[in-house]
Amino acid sequence: MTVEAMRDRLIVGLDVPTLKEAEAAVRELEGTVTFYKIGYQLAFAGGLDFARELASGGTKVFLDMKLLDIDNTVAKAVENIVKMGVSMLTLHAYPKAMKAAVAAAQGSDLCLLAVTVLTSMDQQDVIDAGYEYDPHTLVLRRSEQALQAGMGGIVCSADEASAVRKIVGPDMAVVTPGIRPAGSEHGDQKRVVTPAQAIRNGSSHLVVARPIVAAVDRRAAAEAILQEMSAA
Repeated sequence: MTVEAMRDRLIVGLDVPTLKEAEAAVRELEGTVTFYKIGYQLAFAGGLDFARELASGGTKVFLDMKLLDIDNTVAKAVENIVKMGVSMLTLHAYPKAMKAAVAAAQGSDLCLLAVTVLTSMDQQDVIDAGYEYDPHTLVLRRSEQALQAGMGGIVCSADEASAVRKIVGPDMAVVTPGIRPAGSEHGDQKRVVTPAQAIRNGSSHLVVARPIVAAVDRRAAAEAILQEMSAA
């Protein structure tokens, strides 16, 4: 596929400490990147208003809030997030929370994403958290539950994307963080995959933060990743 076809499939994580830095990154990447993730770090530094601003201007926003609470609280949060105009929202893949979110988002264009197992976790981390499954099995179990709940997509490692795609079919989004270009540092990620391999594995969207936002030339870094994706 062409680089142009890949632009809406690359989500750049604005994992920076200040709104000023996020705005600078977006300016530098204008024309190259069309989709941004805003998570906890930026959300608590003015990022929610920035998300509204980006969305109102036609830029796609992935709001990475990983919601989890009682049903009513999740539903009310989703109702307000729908009004923000963002494109994607994450919540932890707990069946009751997912069902509440799906009901609250009904009739909107918001794509609800089920977070399965964080890409910073390996088998020992999952055991320490009290789960009886290994990460791969837990991802697949939660993907089945997300499909049953009517979610719009799955968040998982690209290592698991192929197996997840077989469960959820061709239409659901499979969003994969933990993407690292060949030769780059893994940081605190444990289950990482290159951009090209992620696309080959069935990922619909790739989330890339540090390899782009921490680069000396962010635009060049983003273009290089888009080239890798298009060569898959």
